[in-house]
Amino acid sequence: MKFFVDTADTAEIQDLAATGLLDGVTTNPSLIAKSGRDFMEVTKEICGMVDGPVSAEVVALDHETMLKEADVLRKIADNVCIKVPLTIDGLKTCKALTGEGTMVNVTLCFSANQALLAAKAGATFISPFIGRHDDNGFDGMELIEDIRLIYDNYDFSTEILAASIRHPVHVLESARIGADVATMPPAVIRGLFKHVLTDKGIEGFLADWQKTGQAILK
Repeated sequence: MKFFVDTADTAEIQDLAATGLLDGVTTNPSLIAKSGRDFMEVTKEICGMVDGPVSAEVVALDHETMLKEADVLRKIADNVCIKVPLTIDGLKTCKALTGEGTMVNVTLCFSANQALLAAKAGATFISPFIGRHDDNGFDGMELIEDIRLIYDNYDFSTEILAASIRHPVHVLESARIGADVATMPPAVIRGLFKHVLTDKGIEGFLADWQKTGQAILK
């Protein structure tokens, strides 16, 4: 499974990229607003921090303007992935862009039927929102399962990018089902490292080491 971080905080991206775990970054207008920085400037900086896709979202709602915005965004760097909403105009834009070799992330997916349409439009990634789906009384993991089954039935190349991930269990279940990518807030990625037995093991090893009175660095 590929790991993307869902943030526009460049300090967090840089720190996590140093682990070698990051395969890409996703952003959206809300995350850009939270960063308090210029959209183009921060997107360019992020693109220089990772080799993989960096999703930058259009804000227009009509096909023609989406294409114009996408043309500006994809000039930022070669690894920019244009993010479009799952609407008719968004899928028209997806079809046009992928036909030109541009990566496209179709976002705000809440049904398997929507995911099917995105794959037929040639989406590089489909972003089903697990957490938001759960919030509204549905089963987010069931949505991932349905999309995986449909994509495998027809050998679609569109990658399932599990989004709106709230906790490590979402990551585990997405991996078990076979999602291609998980995009997570930095806190969730850091939470994957945590286990009480790991912490206790380190504590015990260090206590025993101190008793020896030795040092590796002298």
